Formats: sequence, structure tokens, C-alpha cells
Amino acid sequence: MKESLTNRLSQDELHELCALTQGEQNNHLKEELYQLTLDNDRRVAINALWTFTHFALADNEWLYAKHDQLIDRCLNEQDTTKLRLMLNLLLRQPYAEEEIRTDFIDYCLMQLTNSKSPYAIRAQCIKLAYEQMKYWPELLNELRQTLDMIACEPLSPGLRSAWRQVMKKL
Repeated sequence: MKESLTNRLSQDELHELCALTQGEQNNHLKEELYQLTLDNDRRVAINALWTFTHFALADNEWLYAKHDQLIDRCLNEQDTTKLRLMLNLLLRQPYAEEEIRTDFIDYCLMQLTNSKSPYAIRAQCIKLAYEQMKYWPELLNELRQTLDMIACEPLSPGLRSAWRQVMKKL
């Protein structure tokens, strides 16, 4: 599998990898693919993460067990492409009130206000902050204040869209 991830993936190759790892009978292949997201070769790791972002919803549930590990990786990731892909995976996961991590909430709030962060990461962090904070009115108020604060700066269309989506929910 690593061999196929060393070069740029075509859409057909990506769909082939997804098909190869579909279903519960292939959980060992999902685990192998997940381990490749940790590979030292940046291209391999990014391609493995990118493949996970194309998983069908049923196969995506396999990643729920990796929830905390993905969060830990995001908190320490320096590569913006890997970070963006991992945040994308986390956006596809449920957030239960009793399993919320305050360190990740703080991270998302910090990223969404950081004007030096890429727009895509800021937009993802807006959505992730809401998904985690929606259980507590006092935290939603804090999120609203934070979003009001960034509304004054020039926002990309994607960031503005994420801002609007969450503001509607608030």
C-alpha cells in the first residue's frame, strides 16, 4: 500500500484505495492505511490522510476510535496540509458532551483568531469550535464574541461562509 502512496494519486487510484479498504472485513487494511498517515515520507502521509477524507460514511466510522489520537496530532502538527486534512477528518466525527476536550476547544479558538493561519484551517476550526461548544450556552456566548471579533477583518469567501454558517446556528 505504501508504494501506491509515494506518488501523486489520481482520482481513480484514490477511489481504488477506498474500495480496497471498504467494509469491516478490511479493518486491518484501514489500520495499515492509518499507520501510513504517520509515515516520515510527507507525500505518503498526506496521501493516506487524503484517502481517509474520501471514505464513505460507514467506513469513516472506523476512525471514531482514533478521535483522541487525531486531536493530539492536530495539537502538535506543524505541516499545514496534514493539519487541514486531520481537521477535515475530525469534522466528520460526532462530538458527545461528555467527551469534549477543553484543550482542543482552546486550540480551535486560538487558530480561528490567528490571522496568520491558513483560511481553510481557520474555517475548519470555526466549525469544530461550534461542534464542541454547542452543549453549553456560556461557551456559545464566548464563541459568538470571538466570531464578532474576527468579523472586522477581511475574510476569504470560505472563511466568511464558515463564519455565516456558525453564526446562523448561534
